[in-house]
Parts: sequence; structure tokens; C-alpha cells
Amino acid sequence: MAGPKDRFPWEFSMAKQFSPLTRADIPLLDADRYEARLKRKPQVDASDRTRYRTIWISDIHLGTRGCNADLLIDFLDHVDSDTLYLVGDIIDGWRMKKRFFWPDSHNDIIWRILKRARRGTRIVYIPGNHDEMFRQFTGLNFGGVEIRRSAIHQTADGRRLLVLHGDEFDTVMLAHRWLAFVGDAAYVTLMRINWLVNKLRNRLGLPYWSLSKMAKNKVKNAVEFIGRYEELVAKAAESRGVDGVVCGHIHTAEHRTIKGIEYYNDGDWVEGCTALVEKDDGTMEILHWADEIAARNARQQQPAQLAEVEAGMGQAA
Repeated sequence: MAGPKDRFPWEFSMAKQFSPLTRADIPLLDADRYEARLKRKPQVDASDRTRYRTIWISDIHLGTRGCNADLLIDFLDHVDSDTLYLVGDIIDGWRMKKRFFWPDSHNDIIWRILKRARRGTRIVYIPGNHDEMFRQFTGLNFGGVEIRRSAIHQTADGRRLLVLHGDEFDTVMLAHRWLAFVGDAAYVTLMRINWLVNKLRNRLGLPYWSLSKMAKNKVKNAVEFIGRYEELVAKAAESRGVDGVVCGHIHTAEHRTIKGIEYYNDGDWVEGCTALVEKDDGTMEILHWADEIAARNARQQQPAQLAEVEAGMGQAA
């Protein structure tokens, strides 16, 4: 058994933050069980999969109940790309230090990402503030996943985009870290309410709806904070001599031009369930996945509805 001298330096820092885990804590560590779960899921038809040049997703917050894992799994099952950027807060270390929560669906997401890496998709992981413990591995490659502090992405039409999580531009995070933790606790409460609301909506057959997103849009201070944040990020991108910037952190998907700089925020998977994608011609688009699912379901129901109409017309004749 390895003694203290045989351990790497980062193992000590990780041990201080997290208590040791057993297989009972994470029941889905083996690939065989994951593959068995995949076989039980309905297979996605190739015609329902869309290929993009690049995909950006962030703020998944695995390890929390607020994570919309099922929606993200559906997203990953319906899209492919040459490059996938994971733009921070993929795992919520803040919450996991307080209470461990890791259902099978969260492991399914990790396996899907690693499976893409094995199949040749370039995976770039840029840790955020909630998964900052992985920043100490910057520059390393784990299972085909590159860990970076930031990256420069060149689009198909030649634009250079700075890619980073964005917490370094959050004045609360920088000046009052304790306040950020207090705010995080209040946010978790809001996410629990959001989860309960959507669980009820799901039972009633209603689509996903974000209570927190609606509240954020209504609160003047939140709107002002988002505006200041976007301007700070765009200014930093301008100083780096790039054409635009892609970030996450504030859970607000957006695309706008700020003083000649293209600002993109890919959103999150606890509130808006959004992703930023680049098509083969360099065109960028924000996907609102709940809306995409609703549109897909409507398309699938059209043949049945048409058949009912035709049957009704036949009976009338």
C-alpha cells in the first residue's frame, strides 16, 4: 500500500477537500454497466443526429440535483462535432464538498464525453470556479480530454475566439469570495424549487421551463450585473487582439456585438439548457434544447395527426 511519500502533491489538496469515496458512493464506475444502460435506452436514428463543426457547453453542475442530466444526455445523443469545448463548472465541487450526490445519469454524461474522445472528437476542458480543483492539471491530457485555462478557437470563416469560463471577470468572485458562497447557497435553494416545479410539469406532460431564468430577467440588479460582466469580458477579448469571446459562468446564453467584439455565452444546463454551436461555414447559433425537443416531438406527431385527419375524412366520405 502506498504511503504518504508515494502520493502526488495534488492528492493531498484533493484529500483536504473531499472525503474518500467507495464503490458504494459511485455505483457506475465500470464500462460494462454503462453499456448495459445504453442498451436499455431507445436507439437514436442517424437521421435525428446533427453534426456541427464545434460545440460549446458549460455550467452543467454535475453532482447537484439542479443539473438537467436527462436533457443533456438527450442533447449528446442527438449531436456530433469535430471539437467539443467544456467551458467550466462541469462538476460542482462546492456542493459535493458539502453533500455527495452522483446518480447514474451523471456518470452517463461522463461516459458519453469520454466515448467521443475515443472516437476522435477533440475535447477541451476549461475548468471554472465550481470545478477549480481541476485547474491544477492545466496542460495535461486525461483520456483524450485536454485541460486548459483558456483557449483560442479559429472558426471556419477565419475568426479567432477567446474561450474561457469567465469567473475571473466576476467582481463578487474576485473581491468577496465569501459572498459568492452565500450567493451559491441561495442559488441552490432556487434550483431546488426549479427542480420541483419541472418535476410537476413533467408529470403533467408540460415542457421544461426555467423559474430561475424568469426571476433573473425580472430582477433589475441581475440584469445590470450581466450587462457589466459582458462588457468586461468583451474588453478583455479586445486586449488579447481576438475577434470575439466565448464564455459561460453567468448562466445566461447570449450573442451580441460589443464595440466590434463578438460576445458569445453558451448558457448552462441547470436553468436554460443551452449550447453554442458552430456550423461548417462558421455560422454560430445558440441552441435552446428544451425548444429543440418540443420541435422534434411535434415533427414526430405530425404523421399520426395526418393519419387521423385522413381517417376522419374517409369516414365522412
